[in-house]
Amino acid sequence: MSELPFTLDQLRILRAIAAEGSFKRAADSLFVSQPAVSLQVQNLERQLNVPLFDRGGRRAQLTEAGHLLLTYGEKILSLCQETCRAIEDLQNLQGGTLIVGASQTTGTYLLPRTIGMFREKYPEVAVQLHVHSTRRTAWSVANGQIDLAIVGGEVPPELQESLEIIPYAVDELALILPVSHPLAEKETIEKEELYNLKFITLDSQSTIRKVIDHILSRSGIDSRRLKVEMELNSIEAIKNAVQSGLGVAFVSVSAIEKELQIGVLTTVKIDPIVVNRVLSLIYNPNRYRSKAAEAFSNEILPLFSTLDFGSKIKPLPRKELEPVEVVMPLDDEN
Repeated sequence: MSELPFTLDQLRILRAIAAEGSFKRAADSLFVSQPAVSLQVQNLERQLNVPLFDRGGRRAQLTEAGHLLLTYGEKILSLCQETCRAIEDLQNLQGGTLIVGASQTTGTYLLPRTIGMFREKYPEVAVQLHVHSTRRTAWSVANGQIDLAIVGGEVPPELQESLEIIPYAVDELALILPVSHPLAEKETIEKEELYNLKFITLDSQSTIRKVIDHILSRSGIDSRRLKVEMELNSIEAIKNAVQSGLGVAFVSVSAIEKELQIGVLTTVKIDPIVVNRVLSLIYNPNRYRSKAAEAFSNEILPLFSTLDFGSKIKPLPRKELEPVEVVMPLDDEN
């Protein structure tokens, strides 16, 4: 075949229609007219000599050929973006974009300040932060949609061979109480006392809840014996409920820094248990690694160690990060 039967613009249009579910919404998202989108699809179908959409229903549905073209089109467009970023790198961190992923807690409470410090040093680099579940974030790293990510959950088993997963820091899950709670004056409590307390948790189907239950179990705490008084849908709602005296909860210490400082929440240790989880840096070693991503991964530890979380979040020794080579690319709650 002397010429390709499609253009990059046609692939972008195909992707937009598949994502939006209609030609009109795809046209709006691409800031072009609907007739222009329809014409491009007609030309593409004529060049390939196959129908790409089933036009019988209200929603634009891809045919088998359409799905196949979209699968390869996503890879082509991803490589095009990667190429542009590699060329931008020639400016030596004088521009370009870094896309950082994070699971819910790390993305909400930890990374914004770390990114802020990075931007102070590299103001010309535009940084995007994508916050999703660990699973979704890991897949985005694997697919090249995200350069690198910091996650607190388990990377999906099917991705563990293809991604570089480097232990990055230890994050403590703290037992938080309202300052008026009878146990607030105690420095430590026994593990068995936990089972007499009223707990506020996330919904039992949420990823973060499952991760917390797993960490508690690994630490010798039977989460099934905890008396769950209330299930809420966010860490912020849990903190407010605890502050109002409705119960106690386990949350990351990174999420309660402000509340501890102003004295509306307190924590108590569980003798002799410390409930920790490991935060991991993940990237795809088989994709191009930009200089911005390289610089960010190299700066994470020194920047992170300057943040004050009551010494409850501890960067791991530098030797733990040695697998992160400074040569090429990094590429969901917890």
